[in-house]
Amino acid sequence: MKRKIPQPANPLCRDQPLPWQHRKSPNEDPESYERIERIVKNPGYRLAEEDRGFLRRHETLGVRLQLDYLKADLLLQQNGIEHTIAVFGSTRIVEKKEALRQLKAARKELEADPRSAEKRRDARVAERVLDKSRYYKIARKFGRLVGSAGKGPDDTSVTLMTGGGPGIMEAANRGAFDAGAKSIGLNISLPHEQYPNPYVTPELCFQFHYFAIRKLHFLLRAKALVVFPGGFGTVDELFSVLTLIQTRKIEPMPIILVGVKYWKRVIDIDFLEDEGVIDLEDRSLFWYAEDADEIWDGLLKWHKVNKTPLF
Repeated sequence: MKRKIPQPANPLCRDQPLPWQHRKSPNEDPESYERIERIVKNPGYRLAEEDRGFLRRHETLGVRLQLDYLKADLLLQQNGIEHTIAVFGSTRIVEKKEALRQLKAARKELEADPRSAEKRRDARVAERVLDKSRYYKIARKFGRLVGSAGKGPDDTSVTLMTGGGPGIMEAANRGAFDAGAKSIGLNISLPHEQYPNPYVTPELCFQFHYFAIRKLHFLLRAKALVVFPGGFGTVDELFSVLTLIQTRKIEPMPIILVGVKYWKRVIDIDFLEDEGVIDLEDRSLFWYAEDADEIWDGLLKWHKVNKTPLF
């Protein structure tokens, strides 16, 4: 006798609901609805992945660190990012027209209150920002050089990476954008609201909770570090990388400090060497440059000599 084979079951729903698919009837217990509400609204009933309070506990720190790392890593892989060139620099260095606007506003404030020491300082700072606006132009050109290299804008084998913020980071991402190339931005969540610059490729703009994981991604695929004038954050990133290379925790890579006059005042290498706190060979871990072509040609030459060509 030939047996009839039943039709495959619907993978999403049943014709007849199971007992737990509906609440207990209030006819059986008038207080049951209120009790069920208290249960399902209690944090303990939430899925672990949807329970923000649970995920923020000290005990789940390891899981959060893994997720902070893994999301960006998977998306970078999916987008074919092999190597990166990291660019750091001040968020306060703006393009010339904006720097001029800021200086004009500062001088107007000073004219209204010429005895104010604070407003005199603001005007002096605005003048210095205007002077450094040339670095915005240099960073933008450098971003364009990186974006135009290799096999063209669609080639992501070497991709520009910044912190995704304004200032020098914006300029570098903007240069890659000008070339029609993808570029990466690594934002960090902060207590105050912030926005990424508009020139980062949307699918390559990430937001990290932990500075440590962000630093890891800056270096994981890096083939060069280009450091423009900047403050605490820029200097922090620079010294972190110098220490890792000095101790050979990571392999050496080109480190280019843009702006000789600025960096020689910020970091007195001669003093450090004379004091015996660094060795003579540590001076060779970086060099200086003044324009985009010099930066680009220098790092290409370094990799050629090192027999690690970028392209």
